[in-house]
This record gives sequence, C-alpha cells and structure tokens, in this order.
Amino acid sequence: MTCSRGHAAGIERLDLCVHYEGGKYPVELKLRYSQKTYTEGQTQLAGYMDTLGCMEGWLLVFDRRNRVSWKKKLFWQTHAVDGKTIHVVGC
Repeated sequence: MTCSRGHAAGIERLDLCVHYEGGKYPVELKLRYSQKTYTEGQTQLAGYMDTLGCMEGWLLVFDRRNRVSWKKKLFWQTHAVDGKTIHVVGC
C-alpha cells in the first residue's frame, strides 16, 4: 500500500490517494462550514474519481462546532453520485 498526498487530479488537487493492491482510493478532507460542505465535497470528489478512473472514494468532513454533540458529528453514510460510490464520514 502506498499513499500520495496532494495527488494531482486535474486543476485542483486531491488531498489523499491510497494505492492498494492495484486500486486507487481517493480521500477528500473538508472542514464543515455549512450543510453545503457535504454536497459540494461529494461533487468535487466525484470529479477527482472521474480523472483517476475510480468507482469508490471517501469524503471526511470535520465538524468543529462546539454546540453539536459527538453523537451527531460522528457518522458514516454511503451515497451513489454519478454511478460512483462515495462514503461520507463525519467526524
């Protein structure tokens, strides 16, 4: 397994791409500023996945709000976006 940080993927840069057993697994990291962070992050990640030829990727969103409980901040969801599987992880 190898990891590359800041992997070039088009004009913007992907945060992390894990290379494992011949596959590429893109990971995009975001800080939550609003609910739009999740939808915009998934769209951005889907674009990187197109460039890399990947069908599965991860979006990790860090929620720094003090008034939200950890129970609400921590989650794992799987979405289909443009025929691709995107795992959204809240932390």
